[in-house]
Amino acid sequence: MKVRTLGNGLNVSPIGLGCMGISHGYGKPADKTEITKLLADAVDMGYTFFDTAEIYGTDDDPHHNEKLLGEALAPFRNKIVIASKFGLTFDKSDGSQPYPLIPNSSPLAIRTAVEGSLKRLRTDHIDLYYQHRIDPKVEPEVVAETMGDLIREGKILHWGISETTEEYLRRAHAVVPVTAIQDRYSMMARWHEDIFPTLEELGIGFVAFSPLANGLLTACYNAQSTFDAKTDYRAAMPQFQKESFEKNRPLFDLINGLAEEYHATPSQVSLAWMLSKKPYIVPIPGSRHLSRLKENIGAVDITFTPEEVGTIDRALDGMDMSGVFGGSKVLNR
Repeated sequence: MKVRTLGNGLNVSPIGLGCMGISHGYGKPADKTEITKLLADAVDMGYTFFDTAEIYGTDDDPHHNEKLLGEALAPFRNKIVIASKFGLTFDKSDGSQPYPLIPNSSPLAIRTAVEGSLKRLRTDHIDLYYQHRIDPKVEPEVVAETMGDLIREGKILHWGISETTEEYLRRAHAVVPVTAIQDRYSMMARWHEDIFPTLEELGIGFVAFSPLANGLLTACYNAQSTFDAKTDYRAAMPQFQKESFEKNRPLFDLINGLAEEYHATPSQVSLAWMLSKKPYIVPIPGSRHLSRLKENIGAVDITFTPEEVGTIDRALDGMDMSGVFGGSKVLNR
């Protein structure tokens, strides 16, 4: 299997596995036995990069995802890279989903979080530890200093920031080098491309979550698709509303045309497009199905030339698409 290098020499599989949906946000949690087998199969087919967070859980078990991964991936720990995240809790006071987020990146909160994650993940270190969202009450230098302490203590090997600004990233990186940032990125969500030059200047990787627009670009859904509003965030996402499918027809036509030309699937085209854009981009689509994991990792065998990427980008620039889910509201308390 090929590898990609994020910042500071961290090598990972070109496609990672975003594990949030196993426990949270996409319906009821998956069956533990089935997912344990799925994760073993993922390692066997070449996945080495697994992404989780301390808040990926259920109302009954807020840390469900880390616990499940810790147990399932223990036999492969020396072969894989585990990424987790700190600094968020959910505000469930009014019961509406997706739940708003409350940031807390104080040094004490970080230390409490990392100890909990290490225990749940059944490991003595976390390979890549992200600040899940910026906390406006804590300066980036303070967060970076805490990360540096954890690195020196061997509790984490690398650190990153999810949904950062350029200024915040530069200030944090100047204290302790950042290995990767993580942002929403897909053919429908390209607003973070402006930060690419900064990543290249500083030698930082880009991990793309929701690279298939929360599954819309898989060609598995249509205007008749429905989701449980109590357990599935897609029920409220703009790209899954009935009227969005017709509005996004030009996008689907573009992807389907490329899929036919390259003897690929729509998912593979979407992933290959971002893999071909920059050598430091690593998408982390999620799935509970073995066939999807095989399909997604097959995208590494498809390459678009810079000219072809430019043609696709210009086509996307000219499209009037529906809205796409931009993330849960962050409360600044």
